[in-house]
Amino acid sequence: MALSVIDLYRDVLPKTNCGDCGFKTCMAFAGMVVSERLPIRNCPHLDADVVASCEKKLQEQYDSGKWLKKNPAKDALLWAKKRSASMVLEDLPKRIGGRIVTRNGTKVSALPYFNKTIFVSFDTIVDEDGLELNMWEQVFIYNHIAQNGSAEPSNDWKGFSEFPNTVSKIKSMEAHIEKPIADFFSGSPDRLLLAAKRIGGVDKTKEMDSADVAILFSPLPKVPVMLLFWDVDQKDGFEAQVKLLFDATVTQHLDIESIMFLSERIYQLLCR
Repeated sequence: MALSVIDLYRDVLPKTNCGDCGFKTCMAFAGMVVSERLPIRNCPHLDADVVASCEKKLQEQYDSGKWLKKNPAKDALLWAKKRSASMVLEDLPKRIGGRIVTRNGTKVSALPYFNKTIFVSFDTIVDEDGLELNMWEQVFIYNHIAQNGSAEPSNDWKGFSEFPNTVSKIKSMEAHIEKPIADFFSGSPDRLLLAAKRIGGVDKTKEMDSADVAILFSPLPKVPVMLLFWDVDQKDGFEAQVKLLFDATVTQHLDIESIMFLSERIYQLLCR
């Protein structure tokens, strides 16, 4: 039988609100146990046999996902890993770039990522220091693997809205990625160039003379991104603007959600 918050509070916990568990009330403690896997043994007033019985029931409902607080990043990462699980590691260099190396006794894909190298296995993705990339980074990289694309960049640049199935994401791209970058570097195009250079961005302003600044990023070998920046013009009343452009082949390598995750990562790296 599953243990709900009410079940724990009513039938198991002392209901004294003593605070010895670190929470102000027994109800708050019960909520954390059920939804966030807080160990029930953190209540020091329960008998060992009660703890053991509850832990068994709680583990069963944790395994089923019942009443657990959802973690969107974790769920997306599990799904992305499942999508990529059928891929053959040795096939990746030909499809997405990089090379196969042995790291800590295990074969992994060494993949250029911005101006660094990451190491991809089907369990996790780590940087050169052995630190895991954040969950959303891993999501778009595993989705890149699962997408099964192999096309080389065409140098045909398109705005996000020009790709199919982006209607529901266009406002988010503009409001949460492009505008914040523009606002952060408004009046400071040189600072934008310095921040871009730090993550491997290449100044392409001369080739893309329609913008005040143009920067080419290579987050992944076959997934280039171009950033166009128009600085604030106080005389004419124009705010700074940013537009991210993607190669026409990008949807062969990333789904639309993953393009958003990648774009958000560019924003984070530039504006940190």
